Amino acid sequence: MTDAVTATSPLVIPAVDVINIPVVGGGLFPVRRIYCVGRNYVSHIREMKEADERDPPFFFQKPRDAIVGDGATIAYPPDTGDFQYEVELVAAIGTTGRNIDMASALNHVWGYAIGLDMTRRDRQRDARDLQLPWEPGKSFDESAPCGALHPAANIGHPATGAITLAVNGVEQQRGDLREMIWRVPEIIAQLSRQYVLRPGDLIYTGTPAGVGPVVPGDRINAHIDGLTPLSVTIGPA
Repeated sequence: MTDAVTATSPLVIPAVDVINIPVVGGGLFPVRRIYCVGRNYVSHIREMKEADERDPPFFFQKPRDAIVGDGATIAYPPDTGDFQYEVELVAAIGTTGRNIDMASALNHVWGYAIGLDMTRRDRQRDARDLQLPWEPGKSFDESAPCGALHPAANIGHPATGAITLAVNGVEQQRGDLREMIWRVPEIIAQLSRQYVLRPGDLIYTGTPAGVGPVVPGDRINAHIDGLTPLSVTIGPA
């Protein structure tokens, strides 16, 4: 049987597009995978009322073609009546690692950006109640807006600073990166026990309290101190 990875025969359908995010200062960062951390701010755990604050981190994934960039209009998705925003710090992996220790974890981070974990909250709750995976609520088209990526070589590794989100100019979320239950080195250490992390991986690191619904016509503005802001508009279905 031919190895699907190394086969050299012509493609029988068009090649899948490479998904890139822009880098501040020039260049593009190709996306390999998107990992997301669930419940990483105590304030958000308390508002959702669905977990023990001492629970270890857990992870889910989004498809890489769920990425959309700053200024995009994203369609109100099907199969939901409760489409919600979550603003998050995104860490981009630049070097391969497995079973990474916390002391060296930040050496694997290439840079940082602002991301939105857009969520079909009603579908997520359905999955929770049925003890099913979260993908129906989390992993759909245009569910992972991401802003421009700042190289860690230029800005360091942000561990404090305001993280906020406004809808139509009205602030809805406000927190500080220092409020993360699991910091970026801990997230990388935990995640690398489950997967080999490779260049191109993005990690969405969780959201503070204040999540809520949006409707067509709403404009979302996301901010994290020191990073390029991210704005998207909700379009019709």
